[in-house]
Amino acid sequence: MNHNAISIRPFIGAKDYELSRSFYRDLGFQEKVLFPDMCLFTTEQIGFYLQNAYVKDWVDNSMVFLEVDDIDRYWKELLALNLPARYQGVKLTPIRNFDWGRECYLHDPSGILWHLGQFNTR
Repeated sequence: MNHNAISIRPFIGAKDYELSRSFYRDLGFQEKVLFPDMCLFTTEQIGFYLQNAYVKDWVDNSMVFLEVDDIDRYWKELLALNLPARYQGVKLTPIRNFDWGRECYLHDPSGILWHLGQFNTR
C-alpha cells in the first residue's frame, strides 16, 4: 500500500478548552478556529486538532511526539516561556539521553504528555 501521505493530525482533548487554546498559542502554534468546539493548531507543515472535549481516561493516556531539529535550543526556548508558572498543571521534565536520541517532556494544562525529541543522526 502506498500512502503518499501529506500529514498526520492527532485529535487531543482539553479539560479547560480556553486555557488550552491560550497555552498552545503561547507555545508558538498558530490557531485556526474550525468550529466553536474545535481548533487546528499548526507549525510549518504539521498540526493537531484541539477539541473542547474531556474524557479523563482518554486525556490521561494521550501522548504526542514532536521531533525537533535541535533539542538543546528547544529546551532553552521552553524554559524561557515559563509555562509551568503561567499554567496550572503544566510540567517540564529535562532532556534525557537514550540510544535512539534525546528528548524532554511537557505536560499540557489538561495532562497530555508531549515527548519533544531529536533522533541521533548516523
